[in-house]
Amino acid sequence: MRNILMTVMLLIVVVVLFNTIIANPNGGTKRQIEVQGNNANTRIGALNP
Repeated sequence: MRNILMTVMLLIVVVVLFNTIIANPNGGTKRQIEVQGNNANTRIGALNP
């Protein structure tokens, strides 16, 4: 029973950390990748005369 409880608690911690670090819409890793990708696309588009 204790092992199951520890596993569930660790999974909850992983989900919270993922949502905080990766999926945060204001400054998470996903948002930073999108911003950098959009900037790169804009710069590449500006190179084409």
